[in-house]
Amino acid sequence: METYKDVLSGKCPFGGDRVGGALASPPTLEEWYPDRLRVETLHQNGPQANPLGAEFDYRAAFAALDYDELKRDIKQFLTSSVAWWPSDYGNYGPQMIRMAWHSAGTYRIADGRGGAGQGLQRFAPISSWWDNGNTDKSRRLLWPIKQKYGAALSWADLMVLTGTCALEIMNFPTYGFAGGREDAWEADNATYWGPELWDPTNVKSFDEMVNRDKRWRGQNGDPDYDLENPLAASHQSLIYVNPEGPYANGDPMGSARDIRVTFTRMAMNDEETVALIAGGHAFGKSHGMVKADKIGPPPEIAPIEAMGLGWHNPVGTGAAENTMTNGIEGSWTPDPTTWDNSYLENLFKHEWKQTRSPAGALQWEPVDADAPKTPDAHIPGKSHPLMMMTSDIALKTDPVYRAICEKFLSDFDYFTLQFSKAWYKLTHRDMGPKERYVGPETKIEDDLLWQDPIPPVDHPLVDEADIAALKAEILASGLSVSDLAFTAFASASTYRNSDKRGGANGARLALAPQSGWTVNRRTLPVIERLRAIMADFNGKASGGKKVSLADLIVLGGCAAVEEAAKAAGAATTVPFVPGRMDTTDALTDADSFEWLKPLVDGFRNYVDPSFAEITRGRVSPEQVFLDKANLLALTAPEWVVLTGGLRALDLNHDGSRHGIFTDRVGVLTNDFFTVLTSMDYEWKKADEAGTTFTLDAREGGGTTFTATRCDLVFGSNAQLRAITEIYAGSDGQDRFMRDFVKVWHKVMMLDRYDVKRNDAGMTKAA
Repeated sequence: METYKDVLSGKCPFGGDRVGGALASPPTLEEWYPDRLRVETLHQNGPQANPLGAEFDYRAAFAALDYDELKRDIKQFLTSSVAWWPSDYGNYGPQMIRMAWHSAGTYRIADGRGGAGQGLQRFAPISSWWDNGNTDKSRRLLWPIKQKYGAALSWADLMVLTGTCALEIMNFPTYGFAGGREDAWEADNATYWGPELWDPTNVKSFDEMVNRDKRWRGQNGDPDYDLENPLAASHQSLIYVNPEGPYANGDPMGSARDIRVTFTRMAMNDEETVALIAGGHAFGKSHGMVKADKIGPPPEIAPIEAMGLGWHNPVGTGAAENTMTNGIEGSWTPDPTTWDNSYLENLFKHEWKQTRSPAGALQWEPVDADAPKTPDAHIPGKSHPLMMMTSDIALKTDPVYRAICEKFLSDFDYFTLQFSKAWYKLTHRDMGPKERYVGPETKIEDDLLWQDPIPPVDHPLVDEADIAALKAEILASGLSVSDLAFTAFASASTYRNSDKRGGANGARLALAPQSGWTVNRRTLPVIERLRAIMADFNGKASGGKKVSLADLIVLGGCAAVEEAAKAAGAATTVPFVPGRMDTTDALTDADSFEWLKPLVDGFRNYVDPSFAEITRGRVSPEQVFLDKANLLALTAPEWVVLTGGLRALDLNHDGSRHGIFTDRVGVLTNDFFTVLTSMDYEWKKADEAGTTFTLDAREGGGTTFTATRCDLVFGSNAQLRAITEIYAGSDGQDRFMRDFVKVWHKVMMLDRYDVKRNDAGMTKAA
């Protein structure tokens, strides 16, 4: 049979007898042009990647499965053991708590990214971080359960539920569990996890990926010691902090500083931080029996025959008493599979001295040789000294943490409750409002401040006649089309799809801190006037009917868009779905909402005055604009058309003319696109840094328009320009108006999990 090699040996005149690459072999665009704006990241995890199809309703599927049977299956598995990866102490519970904790623990409050919500622990880079060593084994152990329940049980839900069940079988009373986390189907290739790099092809010890050399300002203990935004973890490839202390130096007070920064960035206060550390370390053990340089590569770069499993350990069976994970060896308590207070009791009762694990990691053991021992996890009759990490000793050293520990020591029931609530927060923080929770243990009757509660609807909603009358009254109030649209967009665009926070529901635009943001100053007189309209309507309406300020803000924007479309010669109805409610200051965690304040909001042509200083030239305004579009769950076409429409509506935060490429301001035209693509003009820098620009006529000269980088990006970036040209075409106006109204409605409804969405992305009352 003739082979490809035979054909080549015939010296075909076309040559080509060498193959040097295939699809996506480097160098790719990222290597050729590392500073290019990666617009394609808006389309990650798209429908083409989803094997279940757009019609599959995961929430309904999860709700329909036998939840009690699922928990029984999980709990039965937890007290089993398999030969290829034996359970410690005959109980997989502690191992599964770690898996769930590390899945959820990537969450960070600065941009809402990370967390357990999409099961991203299954994919690189997270799957192959040093801190996730052997979590691949945990998921493979769970495969029979995942296989049994199929598509009705996501990996994201299974990992968290297994960790929760693990707590329950070890006599811990959990606070509850909510399902509804839908899996991602591809790796996250966009989230910024830090500036540090490591070369996996040259790594001799996979702990070399654990470094912190670029994310911190100053040294631990300096007055200006600070972690770069939006990061939370103290080191690259760690979930929280280095358990050996900053710089692996065994300094408990330095460790406490890192713990406070890191856990605060992960949305935990001091009490929640202590509860999570002390509660989590009541179970299981750490593994450090083999030096790191003997361990094989992580899953993402393991050999193909490993079938996705990494960290091959060549010593003994590579598991059980020879297990290597983070390098620290031992357990914190004498009974590692039972919920009790012995972790804190031992931490405070004994003095601790530094020692080294068999792998060489720095750890602590009791000074007193007669202190309680902990049993070997696999060898009957064998015992070991108790172990503490530097990050444990930190709880005893830091005065604030110490006081909390002492409170937990004196009141075990209180400690139990706080750990229960902190675990619930840890594993649900990125799920958004309670309307997204599914299952019989959801605890939806509780209002927890971190859930950003909004009072339920307690009155009849406005009907079509009321809506029409309110629109007319709003438009007759003296408020401009631009100001009305600006206020509605300011309210809705706080939404973050990463953790489902923000949005127009609740009218938090009228509350601190949002009401005080510089970018929102234009909204203040509008909100004052809308409050008066609301009071008038609610005072006159019969049958208890009311309209909320949240609904009025959105309705005013919808009315403004309709007026702008009418001025452009098109009668357009903008969808409006009532049912938003107004929340209160007492139900708003102002400190956590401050993290939603934009550094750049290109939609309103806003760049924080300190932007250049904060970013040190490493990030451009258009990159943060792209980030904002991603947080609003926009596609590239939606990003383009939304920006063009907002420019036509004159939505710049400060009333400037940047990007307002029209002499028909407030009219919903495609002028932004036609000017941006016209070769009748040339663009010139208006400042040396290249942050603002002038548009000058090629013939005759003279400045016609001005712009920022957040305007020019739609003409300079090849992918965005291709879309811009569609809306600039002779047939672009109608398409622009139709698409703008659609994306406007999408943004207004992003946080409306109380309504159902149809296949077109539109909404109707639930």
